[in-house]
Amino acid sequence: MTTINVDEGFWQLFPDAKIGVLTVHGIDNHVKAEQTNHFQELLDASAEKSRQFLVEDVFRDNAVISQWRTAFTQFKKKKGARSSIEALLKRIDQGNALQSINPLVDIYNSVSLSFAMPCGGEDLNKIDGTMRLGIAEGGESFRPLGEDEDQPALNGEVIYYDQTGAICRCLNWRDAQRTMLTEATTDAILVMEAINDEQQQRLAPAMDQLKEHIEQMLGVTGDVFYLEQHTSKD
Repeated sequence: MTTINVDEGFWQLFPDAKIGVLTVHGIDNHVKAEQTNHFQELLDASAEKSRQFLVEDVFRDNAVISQWRTAFTQFKKKKGARSSIEALLKRIDQGNALQSINPLVDIYNSVSLSFAMPCGGEDLNKIDGTMRLGIAEGGESFRPLGEDEDQPALNGEVIYYDQTGAICRCLNWRDAQRTMLTEATTDAILVMEAINDEQQQRLAPAMDQLKEHIEQMLGVTGDVFYLEQHTSKD
């Protein structure tokens, strides 16, 4: 059984972090006939909810944006890398709608927006051994979504990884094509990140909604657990 562990190096960077994890099995990740417009409507509704986190005239001055930008100064990263929640909120701030991708991705994007929390998901059956969150040694193989060439992780970068290479770079900034969620995905792991007390207040409600949406829309029950400093899940 694939699990997730967090390396000590991550906790040294972010000692107050808390990672929410949901695993789910036996999914049918296709859109059913009666759900034709459902997931786009879900994304549109969450986009409206997310505007509560965009209260400043200057985008970077919004609390969730400034918090994650500060966090990203604490490790090595590729130029232009930003938190996944910044990328989503940037689209909303610019008046651009999110387009439906597949049910699981739409669900976690909608929850991410509704609670202003970075969230990502991977196909459990594509992960090689134990999934880990830690600091890259540099050179870990990584082929990003939509790219044809390998773009290895940098030394000192925060990554999710397994025995084959990087799964996601700069926390949830960029996902690997190797483990991406597709319509063929039947088993998945979804991860949400909080790095301070204020974000942790939103983490549990967000994870609860993530689990509830998957139960209601995909008909399967997931298991939620949390990782904090000096804890692991085996």
